[in-house]
Amino acid sequence: MKRLRSLLANPQTLLILAGGLLLLPALLTNLGLLALYADEGIRAQVAMEMDISGDLITPRLFGEPYYNKPPLYNWLLLTLFQLTGRTDEFIVRLPTVLFLLAYVSTIYLAVRKHLKTIHATDCPLPTAELLTALAFLTCGRILYYDSMLGLIDTSFSWVIYGMFMVIYSEGEKDRYGRLFTGAYLLAAIGFLLKALPALVFLGIALLTYFIWVKKWRKLFSWAHLGGMAVFGVVVGSYYALYAQQNGLSTLLGIMFDESAKRTFVEHGLGKTVLHLFTFPFETLYHFLPWTLLAVYLFRRDVLAKIKANRFITWNALVLMTTILPYWASVEVYPRYLLMHMPLLFTVLLFLHQKNKEAGTAMVCWVEGAFQVICWGMLAASFVPLFVNEFAQQQNLYPKVAFMSIATALLIWCYRKWAAHRMLVFAVVLLIGRIGFNWFVIPNRVGVDFNNEVRKTTLAATDKMGNSPIVIYKNSLGFQPVTGYYFTRETGQIMRKQNDGDFDKSLFYLMDTTQYTRPHETVAKVRIMWRDGELAVVKIK
Repeated sequence: MKRLRSLLANPQTLLILAGGLLLLPALLTNLGLLALYADEGIRAQVAMEMDISGDLITPRLFGEPYYNKPPLYNWLLLTLFQLTGRTDEFIVRLPTVLFLLAYVSTIYLAVRKHLKTIHATDCPLPTAELLTALAFLTCGRILYYDSMLGLIDTSFSWVIYGMFMVIYSEGEKDRYGRLFTGAYLLAAIGFLLKALPALVFLGIALLTYFIWVKKWRKLFSWAHLGGMAVFGVVVGSYYALYAQQNGLSTLLGIMFDESAKRTFVEHGLGKTVLHLFTFPFETLYHFLPWTLLAVYLFRRDVLAKIKANRFITWNALVLMTTILPYWASVEVYPRYLLMHMPLLFTVLLFLHQKNKEAGTAMVCWVEGAFQVICWGMLAASFVPLFVNEFAQQQNLYPKVAFMSIATALLIWCYRKWAAHRMLVFAVVLLIGRIGFNWFVIPNRVGVDFNNEVRKTTLAATDKMGNSPIVIYKNSLGFQPVTGYYFTRETGQIMRKQNDGDFDKSLFYLMDTTQYTRPHETVAKVRIMWRDGELAVVKIK
């Protein structure tokens, strides 16, 4: 009992408990409330078609082979569908939350192992590993966007970050067999998630490490050949089965097209040069507020501080080299960079601690900026009282009271517990996400066009009596969200019919602005393309 009281008297323990209690409500509240968005529909649709057809080898979209992504994520999503017996929005997005928690745990363990245990004298801050993990979890892009979407990128980034850590961890112990085996095994998993990018990051990371440690001859060793064999067995086993059904020529061509279409080959030199300039600023913006710590990179002694710690040096090196493909690619979304952010935050938080130990004036400016954000969060907690759209929410006053009182208390802690300000700040951000879940997400149901797509599609399936529906020629185009809701409700794969005899007993999804065949309209369905509309019809 005495030990428990001692722990509870520790500010760090109290803040960890608070963060732990807030974590799941922050990530799960209203997770399935909004309709699926864009690529979420692809992931769910392909998994459902695997389930309906029983074909686990060939990913298909609307009955046609889908070449853009390998099947591993679809298998994982299909497994969850079968375990839960559900295919709704919450279940589609749940893997992202689970992979995010696994990713955050991996960051914590990696930083703890290499900064606290091995280099304890270099990083005396007891929460270095916790802060790095929380910085990734609570950066703006993760907290208010990617953690709420059922996409591949979180799982893929987790695997690739793990590969970076395996290369460093095993390389520092001269265990090259384990290094190459572990790295190539993770690259194989990454390849089955997102194809060629996994090999690109593997090659760059291996070159970076062995050139850095001046052991590049290891790249021509038997251990390296063994790692390649592991990759070949894992990836080759699947594609051997795939080739028996479909061949590989079309698949390989699309794989390379998917990688090339984001580069200057597709977009030209002018846009590429502009992107080279804007990319760093866009990245800092998307991953605020923790990227404010990047001010430490402009100090004269920054290179000396980074070089003084091997793990920090590795994070900086692998960040700079593996981010280059995206820096040089015009069509890049922030979610592609999720594997790089833990590397950046590890370096920035290390620099923050070093500058704090040295008592530099820059620390006061940084912590002052974070305190201003905390005050802004406190002011935002009262906004629902004055906005009509928010004021209609149930339990308005208890929710506002919780947010305002908790944030005010944490601001007091921020000012009082100087050694733990970054941890306090992370907890404040979790409270902000809970408020977002309570007020912003329900408000979006009425204004987000994806919800109109869902609403009209479900209304159409009610009128159809959950009968199957056929796509009339090219009416649907590439609208996976619409396809997801039709497939989910009917339990049937939507297929396209281009010509031949049209069955008058079936329902067809028709673009009546493009096709004029005589028909009877049963229902109207909204689609995302140009905020358009399709008709559910019976062909006359």
